[in-house]
Amino acid sequence: MKRFTGLALLALAWILAAPLGGPGRRALAVGTGSGQMVLVRTERQLPISGDPIWELQLLLPGQPARAYEALVGRARRQDGDRDRLGSKAPLPRGRYAVTEITPVEPTDEAELGRFLWIGLEPDFPTARRGLGIHHDPSAGRGRSSGTDGCIGLIHGNDLLVLGDLLRRSGTTELLVRD
Repeated sequence: MKRFTGLALLALAWILAAPLGGPGRRALAVGTGSGQMVLVRTERQLPISGDPIWELQLLLPGQPARAYEALVGRARRQDGDRDRLGSKAPLPRGRYAVTEITPVEPTDEAELGRFLWIGLEPDFPTARRGLGIHHDPSAGRGRSSGTDGCIGLIHGNDLLVLGDLLRRSGTTELLVRD
């Protein structure tokens, strides 16, 4: 109960601290900074669903690296066409810009989980659109486990910490290596 209350209070603080970002939504401004996120595939898998676990690393100058476990795409689509819209494959390799950090609304799709949406825009030509980082509420839960192609953090509290660090550091870049 204490963990849930703490997460709820942190999410509420995010919402209250955010400037208005459009009709009915609050978006957090994203500045420019010198940090970087890097996404890499690991050899680990979720025990029940077999989903490959990816690692989202946050590299900030002068600070120890931070790493967050994530699912990227669906387990059976890991070798799919990463540039094809609707492929449910992992994000294409390359550089992305962080475009927004927005609280997830109760009316948003359940696939986005709870807390925050961190928007990503590819810096290269691809048919993929609507990519971002969010909580994956289906992680490890059978056929629905994984994402439609986004980076789905397995632990919701990691998303809150990441969002806060991105906002404070001004980090605006993601590099997908694998």
